[in-house]
Amino acid sequence: MINRKKILMEVGDILDTYCTDCLVKQSLRKDYGKTHAQSFCISGCTVGAEIKKLGDQLVERK
Repeated sequence: MINRKKILMEVGDILDTYCTDCLVKQSLRKDYGKTHAQSFCISGCTVGAEIKKLGDQLVERK
């Protein structure tokens, strides 16, 4: 079973690797605003889906 700290570290690594310099996010934010870009990241991005899956594991563990 994966512990909470390991999941959080994995999420941080994913954010640092894929999200920090994401051109799609930057473009959407510039053209449509922060809310639209964040919505895309949560629902339309494969990396966001992976982060959500890890987040769901954290919620299950409570």
